[in-house]
Amino acid sequence: MAVVGAGIGGIATAVRLAVRGHRVTVFEAQESFGGKMHQLELPGGYRFDGGPSLFTLPHLVDELFELAGRNPHDYFRYQRLDPITQYFFADGTRLTAWADEAKFAAEVEAKLRVPAADVLAFLQRSGRAYSATADTFLQKSLHKARTYLSADVLKAVAATPQLGLLETMHQRHQAAFPDDERLVQLFDRFATYNGSDPYQAPATLSMIPHLEHGLGAFYPEGGIYAIAQSLVRLAEELGVEFRYQEPVLEILTAAGQVTGVRTAQDVYDFGLVVSNMDVVPTYRKLLPSQPAPERTLSQPRSSSALIFYWGVAHRFSELGVHNIFFSQDYKQEFEAIFQQKTISPDPTVYVNITSGHTPTDAPAGHENWFVMVNVPHDQGQDWPALINQTRAAVLARVSKALGQDVAPLIRAEHVWDPPGIAARTSSFGGALYGSSSNNMLAAFLRHPNFSRKLEGLYFCGGSVHPGGGIPLCLLSARIVSGLIN
Repeated sequence: MAVVGAGIGGIATAVRLAVRGHRVTVFEAQESFGGKMHQLELPGGYRFDGGPSLFTLPHLVDELFELAGRNPHDYFRYQRLDPITQYFFADGTRLTAWADEAKFAAEVEAKLRVPAADVLAFLQRSGRAYSATADTFLQKSLHKARTYLSADVLKAVAATPQLGLLETMHQRHQAAFPDDERLVQLFDRFATYNGSDPYQAPATLSMIPHLEHGLGAFYPEGGIYAIAQSLVRLAEELGVEFRYQEPVLEILTAAGQVTGVRTAQDVYDFGLVVSNMDVVPTYRKLLPSQPAPERTLSQPRSSSALIFYWGVAHRFSELGVHNIFFSQDYKQEFEAIFQQKTISPDPTVYVNITSGHTPTDAPAGHENWFVMVNVPHDQGQDWPALINQTRAAVLARVSKALGQDVAPLIRAEHVWDPPGIAARTSSFGGALYGSSSNNMLAAFLRHPNFSRKLEGLYFCGGSVHPGGGIPLCLLSARIVSGLIN
């Protein structure tokens, strides 16, 4: 069988099917594996994880090694982060998100004057909603009738009042914390974990904080790229063949059945094909003669990212692995992204620094800054102008918060914008998560993990069910494996 794309979803699918005895060939257009989960090195000794930076639900990675009869710790290791995130608000307030929920709640009470009991009650509600719905909405296909005949569905239905299907994330957070907009902003931010707008996305997504605060955020030794490295090593041990710099040009079909793939080098016969490519280019480029599910493909895109990779000649003791510098007007920021299709002049800034945990990621006394701003997907905007505008805004925001001009400290730099993301990863418009979750039916409108028209064609990765991000891509691989008999 063939897997199109060596992103994390494709690698995990290859591992699962190889364990079951399939001969698997993975075709990848780039020179190496990882997709968005690649790594970048800049002159001067700076290494960066190119894309994802937050690691939650590590058991989903461990599970792949255990399925193969391996000890996960022989391949890669990780540790729980504490603290998780450093928050810098526009009014100068700084807040530390500790791993322990009670300690985090006490920090909120001390810094924001919101009762710790209210914070804990919110986090517990988030956890209950996750526990009641994850088995159905994240771990099973929503497009198979048998999913709705299980006891898990009854549990999810019983939890409906907690899910907030008829209210937005922002409305739920504002109701929970009416006296402090900063805490509302903090929890609204979790909508960006799947590229959505908290002012539109359903309150169902308010379960996302539980992944980080309840179940934990983790750091893999060697960085996020080590996850992909370790899984490729496992896949190769299981006999999976990776063919790099050999993009698939067409998925071949006959009489309603997949028959193989065509690349620039050759034509290969396969009765099963799993596409880890974004579902839009899968149909538009690889299946040009097949009718496409236009309603699904036309769903509004998620946000993209503008990323600055900076080698910084200084170490800031107040910064951790994950750092957030909030904008003054969050609502305006999301209106700019999703309605005006541009970048706010005052964007929220995320800075990821791994050199504190992996010293070889930067020279002694230096740091590797992965600096990201949420932006719209590419629709032909003037990106050079937007990059210059945003770079200046980011430097001004971060320098003000840290009390030091960061610009003169930058020793190396690289920029990745939505057109570049689209070109490297085949993500339509550079959208990081496929479609957004900006309406209550979004989960049901994502493309299923199988084709309704072509026997033998399956889909995994961030543009299909259950969504984007490392854990959900890994779950998409689990779902696909379960669908293939």
